[in-house]
Amino acid sequence: MSRRRTLSTFFMTAILMVASSASQAQKPALAERFEKQVQDYEASDRASPPPPDAILFAGDSQFFRWKTIHEDLAGYTLINRGIDSFQLPDLIRYADRLVLPYHPRLIVLHVGGNDVHNGRTPAQLLADFQSFVAIVRARLPDVRIVYSSITPGPGRWDEAPQRVVANRTIQQYVATQQNLDFIDLWGAMLTPDGQPREDLWVADRVHPNHAGYLIRAKLTKPLLGPPR
Repeated sequence: MSRRRTLSTFFMTAILMVASSASQAQKPALAERFEKQVQDYEASDRASPPPPDAILFAGDSQFFRWKTIHEDLAGYTLINRGIDSFQLPDLIRYADRLVLPYHPRLIVLHVGGNDVHNGRTPAQLLADFQSFVAIVRARLPDVRIVYSSITPGPGRWDEAPQRVVANRTIQQYVATQQNLDFIDLWGAMLTPDGQPREDLWVADRVHPNHAGYLIRAKLTKPLLGPPR
């Protein structure tokens, strides 16, 4: 092996070790943040028990930051349990605390964008979504689950090809199952020429502004049934 190739291999190994260390350092911090948020939700439930047979919104920051959800979906009994930076494995890990205790009549999910952003493949997203469905079905066999698609935030537009495939993969699976639905937010948030609408996002260009949430509300309402 040449000296140049040896040095190249050394530097590549070093880079991978640093990246791995950074990833490992981030995980405990995220886990601690997730646990704190879950405990906060549990404390809130003890102080004011949520009603049974509500609609549960679970997933990542797009639900966590939806502060106008009760106004945008007025008339519905809703429980919002979004957590910033959540991925599908996190939702699975906390399903017995964030999902199952509520005995909801309907579960609406928004999760998957962070998975793609962190390098997980569409096949991995599908497998995790199937695992989540199986966990719910084991305890709540008749509850409907709605998966709302990954969104086309312009701040992550470089990930568009992977996001499109991930959305399509899950949508195709949902189409073969009973009591599963899919909300296509992707197309609704694009311009006529297929680019992300800049007017639907806050300054980070990743999270929706109120106009973006109103699009979500409009597409979600038909799947919620009559307000109650």
